[in-house]
Amino acid sequence: MADNNVVIPGSIGYFLIKGKIITEEQLAQALEIQAQEKGLLGQILVDMGFCTEADISRAIEQKTGCKYVSIEEIGVNFAIANMVPIEYSVKKGVLPLYEEDGRLFVAMKNPNDVVTRDNLSVLTGGMEIVPVIVTDTELDAALDTILNNVNVDEFEDADEEQNDALESLDNDLDEKPAVQLVNQVITNAVRSGASDIHFEPMEKTLRVRLRIDGVLHEIMTQPVKLHASVASRVKVIGGMDIAERRIPQDGRTTVKVDERTFDIRIAVLPSVYGEKIVMRLLERGSKSVQLKDINFSKDQEEKFLNTIHLPYGFLLVTGPTGSGKSTTLYATLAEVSDITKHVITLEDPVERRMAGLCQVQMNSKAGMTFAAALRSVLRADPDIVMVGEIRDGETAKIAVESALTGHMVFSTLHTNDAPGAVTRLDEMGVEPFLTASSLVGVLAQRLIRVLCPRCKEEIEITYEELLKSLPDFPHDGKKPTDTIKIHKAKGCIACNNTGYKGRQGVFEFLQVTNEMRELIIRRASSAEIKELAIKQGMHTLRQEGIDKILEGTTSVEEVLRVLV
Repeated sequence: MADNNVVIPGSIGYFLIKGKIITEEQLAQALEIQAQEKGLLGQILVDMGFCTEADISRAIEQKTGCKYVSIEEIGVNFAIANMVPIEYSVKKGVLPLYEEDGRLFVAMKNPNDVVTRDNLSVLTGGMEIVPVIVTDTELDAALDTILNNVNVDEFEDADEEQNDALESLDNDLDEKPAVQLVNQVITNAVRSGASDIHFEPMEKTLRVRLRIDGVLHEIMTQPVKLHASVASRVKVIGGMDIAERRIPQDGRTTVKVDERTFDIRIAVLPSVYGEKIVMRLLERGSKSVQLKDINFSKDQEEKFLNTIHLPYGFLLVTGPTGSGKSTTLYATLAEVSDITKHVITLEDPVERRMAGLCQVQMNSKAGMTFAAALRSVLRADPDIVMVGEIRDGETAKIAVESALTGHMVFSTLHTNDAPGAVTRLDEMGVEPFLTASSLVGVLAQRLIRVLCPRCKEEIEITYEELLKSLPDFPHDGKKPTDTIKIHKAKGCIACNNTGYKGRQGVFEFLQVTNEMRELIIRRASSAEIKELAIKQGMHTLRQEGIDKILEGTTSVEEVLRVLV
């Protein structure tokens, strides 16, 4: 190794260079960035792509003499992990992994933290604490896994440290298990990135599930005797009638978790075994999504941008519940609104507050329906109007007429694909000549889960096998026995063994052309409209899904799950 004052013997950089993981030049670049940004050298090297977290952990192992282990390989022993209160483990970045000869081996983000080691020894009844090195990603994922498997019994005798961690949810935290269970589930949901919480009474148990990346995961079951007090607790925080158990109820509340504020919409529905409770989490003040953050293909993005900047017209975004329609519309509004435009939104409910817009909350009990509000709004001199959802023929007609009178109208509709939206408007009673004159585009979308970058597995599969699942997969005259490389989900600790982490949108944008208008006026079927749209360059949802498979972004199974 060359003599260079950049390389300090015994440092992490020294061991990385010695192991031929990085070069002295790369270390010098990282040190230069560290001097400017004051970050951790190891994290900077990983962010620059010079090495992996495992490489850093092995270098720390050589530097400190602490053993390096992979949590993914040895697994998480919940009995051992719970020797230390989970809130303390999260706060200090530690996790007991295994016991050997009376010694407790603990994963620590900072193995040199002598005070924490002493505290761990006290908490475990005087055991000798042996720190081990793990990657931060594995440790964080393992702690999340523990949080999502916490049983209410572990909080019945909560110590002061645990109570402090839960006070942000409820300053009047008492000893009732139901209160602690609800608080803990909400905390877990926030930390897991869940969109919905389900409390489901069964015959003998109370099941708790979280919807993460669009898929429900069971995180715990509790004795069914807890259900009545859980339901009462949720009704209290949601401002509902706790004595009423025969009819559905809706409520809302706001909580603060980890310095983040969430609005929670609550729905209570009577079922055979008791009231089912669903809580939807919406982060307040979360960074608004921009159109550039939405994964449009280049061709689709260009067409969509051209359409939304038209002076007037009617644009629809379609897809099932939870497919990201509202997010796309908010991103669209952020793109088109400026100081020269008056933008009004009609929503039920207002999901995200945006600066510079006039956002109107619907109230059907007071007669404030989408149709009634839309009539009034048109007298308020708007340039752009966003209608949360086209729910009936009356709203559809007014929206179309608004577009014809010089306004840009955005809205959503529940259809399976973009061409289906055209025929749905006809079924709702909108005259074809009005649709043809006003409609400028339809965007259909879905959300598909993205393969976990850490554990996704490359496999070889023959075209014959692939075509059995996806008959329309492009094979360009390949033989059935020829193979193609694609990726499949595997599962690791970082993705909670699901094989997926995060979601991306797939889109189908139908731009209304003159030829399309002729088909609309003569009430052509959605199949004919789709055929013309494809000829004019529309990429279907299915094609977009296949492109994601070829890119290695998602799996065949996920595309088949989401796209018909």
